[in-house]
Amino acid sequence: MILTAILAALAAASNAFASVLQRHEARNAPGKESFRLALLVDMARRPLWWLGILGIIGGALFQFVALLTGPLALVQPVMMVELPITLLLASLLLQRPITRGSLIGTLSVTVGVIALVVAVSPSGGHSYVAPLRWMLALVATAGGVAVLVMLGRATRGGASAAALGASAAMMFALTAALMKSATGELSGGGAVAFLTTWQLYATIIAGVVAVFLLQNAYQAGSLVAAQPAITVGDALVSLVLGVLLFEEDLRLGGWLALAIVGLALIIGGAVELSRSPLVAGVVTGEESHATSEVGSDGQDEAPS
Repeated sequence: MILTAILAALAAASNAFASVLQRHEARNAPGKESFRLALLVDMARRPLWWLGILGIIGGALFQFVALLTGPLALVQPVMMVELPITLLLASLLLQRPITRGSLIGTLSVTVGVIALVVAVSPSGGHSYVAPLRWMLALVATAGGVAVLVMLGRATRGGASAAALGASAAMMFALTAALMKSATGELSGGGAVAFLTTWQLYATIIAGVVAVFLLQNAYQAGSLVAAQPAITVGDALVSLVLGVLLFEEDLRLGGWLALAIVGLALIIGGAVELSRSPLVAGVVTGEESHATSEVGSDGQDEAPS
């Protein structure tokens, strides 16, 4: 379990590293290249952009091995530390100080993740999933996503961003579950079984849908409204899928109180970090007036 948690944390760090570097390089590209092939040509000339690509590959590999060695219900909650790591890396790259509120948010998310994982103590499980279980999970997830997307399109502002963020979270959790199922084929049938399993290609499709929903969530409203739903939703749906699909064991009973405290800390920390101009600039691709829009007391203002 310790090895799995470390691998999941490394996956989160790699994803954060990729987000910060690629956002930094994309921000420096000419605006006229948006939605054009010229943008990719420009990015391909930038060494930092290629480092970001390596970060994406590294994140996928670390998550792949983490899911191969441990339960889904452990890997996805630990990967929530990507948000605070993104903040720390953005601060270093952009040479801006981390504000007091952001430090509190980082500590809150980190402690919350530890509390949640310790409380539920996911263990056991297996990689094989019966076809009926997959059918039920796919139908339930598709239904949940459809309802959330309709809610997101029927509302505006924060409510829309939260609903679409939750739909993206469900798809990210499903993507991880499909990836775990596909990795299980390696131990049973080797590379041939892995490359021919339907879960591998379903992982790619689910991942594309998740990214599409994620961008729509960021576009629909503020990061403060979208990010908590994304962060917490992914973890909670992953816990459920881990139990229902892979029959992983969760510790509940009296430990449920600690799990609730952990979730509360994660939500509070995610809200605080979402207000940081550093995180907003990396995640949404906008520099969000860092010098004037954060904090009336000047505590969260970044120097120009």
